[in-house]
Amino acid sequence: MRYMLQRLGWFALTLWAAITINFLLPRMMPGSPADAAIAKLSQNGPVTDETRRAVEAQLGVPDGNILQQYVDYLGQIFSLDFGVSYAFYPEPVSGLVAAALPYTLILVGLVTIASFIVGTLLGVLAAWKRGTWLDALPAVGGSFINTFPYFWTALLLLFVLGYVLHLFPTFGAYSATTVPGFSLEFLKDAIYHAALPAFTMFITSLGGWIIGMRNAMITTLGEDHVTFAEANGIPGRTVALRYAARNAILPNLTGFGMALGGVVGGSILVEQVFGYPGIGFLLFNAVTGQDYPLMQAIFLMITISVLIANLLVDILYGILDPRTRR
Repeated sequence: MRYMLQRLGWFALTLWAAITINFLLPRMMPGSPADAAIAKLSQNGPVTDETRRAVEAQLGVPDGNILQQYVDYLGQIFSLDFGVSYAFYPEPVSGLVAAALPYTLILVGLVTIASFIVGTLLGVLAAWKRGTWLDALPAVGGSFINTFPYFWTALLLLFVLGYVLHLFPTFGAYSATTVPGFSLEFLKDAIYHAALPAFTMFITSLGGWIIGMRNAMITTLGEDHVTFAEANGIPGRTVALRYAARNAILPNLTGFGMALGGVVGGSILVEQVFGYPGIGFLLFNAVTGQDYPLMQAIFLMITISVLIANLLVDILYGILDPRTRR
């Protein structure tokens, strides 16, 4: 219980610091959030002070002292009201994020979990069968795949499977003729559009999990408790999974927590290559459009998800390795 309370205390403190930094960073940047909109208006002629005040009022530019702005900002977080998007005006930021988040969670989230499970199991198998083809094939294949940047792999697969062979769609999350909704037709179309970006992220992330788990597993297999278990005639599968893999998985579990926390941010380059309307695609448009409210909301959401994922990893560490609770 004391270990849990310590973890929760650090989580609350880090969360407050992240929220505060997310509040201060845009206000420390030169200029105001309305400058980008006014700069576009000034291309057609001089902008008067009345026009500037009207633009600031429409965009909801914060005013008042910094303390009042901070209190208002905390209220916006609890009410999930992050203002109006500049790049997609007059759409509210919360609506844009809510529309893009399911695509990212389903695509990137499921791929991250699947690649972690498959890569970890293959790493366990490669280490347990070291010196055989069951070790060489996953290790060499994982190293080979891991050398290619995932955006390059995405472009290659998009060109070959999309433009040349016409096996998969090349853009979007569903067809233009499909009406989004809870229907079998939309679900099939969405899965068909997500198959190629999902496959790209799966194969590019698989190698890292295989190599990391294999190396940690080989080190663990040489420890005394594993040798003692083998000497007592415990079945090999039990030794591999319950004695060796349980300790060897801890480094991979840390990486999985970071990857799972980054799921909310999406895969910016892959989503951009495939035109997939997830959070990564939305963040790219927010940055290029100088959309400060949208960027601030997405950054905050990514930060909170990473902190929650780290908290869950700390809890799992305490369960899998009791030494961490001391």
